[in-house]
Amino acid sequence: MFARIVEFVPKFEKKDELITVMKNEVLPILKKQIGFLDILPLLPDVKNDKVVCITLWTEKRDAERYAKEVFPRVEQIVQPYLTTPITWKLHKLETTLCEHFVNALAA
Repeated sequence: MFARIVEFVPKFEKKDELITVMKNEVLPILKKQIGFLDILPLLPDVKNDKVVCITLWTEKRDAERYAKEVFPRVEQIVQPYLTTPITWKLHKLETTLCEHFVNALAA
């Protein structure tokens, strides 16, 4: 399992709009991607703090394909709600440390 961690600073006054766009536009795109498992959005409570979105993928190649082929479109969708460029990294998820979480995803 792999995690793609995306970070950016939202326009604080547009945080609610960003959440709506992510739910109604971004999430349906993600759900259509091969290997996509789930998204964990971590939103700030204070202005000028980063949003961290973790997407979980079954295979590294699935996350890489999404980053190359689909993410540019997602980036355009959320761009009006951001104050900084989006940065991202891909990580291998050490599933032996989070067995309950992995089992919940598999259910």
